[in-house]
Amino acid sequence: MAETVESGRSGRASFRLIAACGAFILILSAASALLPALGRDSGIVVVGSTLLLAGLAEALAGTLRQEGKGLAVLGGVVTILAGLLLVLNRDRVSLPIAPIVTVWLIARSFVILMAGLRSTGSVRSWTLFSAAMDFVLAVLLLMHLSISALVVALFGPTPPVVAGFAWIFALSFVVTGAMLLAVARCEAQSTD
Repeated sequence: MAETVESGRSGRASFRLIAACGAFILILSAASALLPALGRDSGIVVVGSTLLLAGLAEALAGTLRQEGKGLAVLGGVVTILAGLLLVLNRDRVSLPIAPIVTVWLIARSFVILMAGLRSTGSVRSWTLFSAAMDFVLAVLLLMHLSISALVVALFGPTPPVVAGFAWIFALSFVVTGAMLLAVARCEAQSTD
């Protein structure tokens, strides 16, 4: 009996922490609203820092999941690596942000897809939705890169180009945060 009570407490703490990680990532998505107002160096720091923090939250939440735990953690690790790449190399003027974010979106979508395929119920649906959204955002970013590269090469970073990138970045975080909130809800239901 005591073991069941302890397991229930542990389960409640897990789903609450997963929900907190999801809410934290949703809050981080607001940081991308700052991108159009920032200079290039500050933008790299904001993008890298938010990726790093979101990756840490996603990896922590992944360790608490019942299904697809290893792959969920790996999704967070991919995000951490992208953030570290940007934060540690922010002084290099030639380091392009958009291609790194595109590769991150593609890699993360693949890892999250695998996690989704190993999950069940609503967790599966939300995880697959998150994977699909990151892939679609990567494709949109790739399509936009060719046009924006020409615009940036001719005129420098323009507010609409930076704002478009900021929305892509924020949308990935919003979907990830919503996915973690859904996972937390499912975890809570399974402990009842």
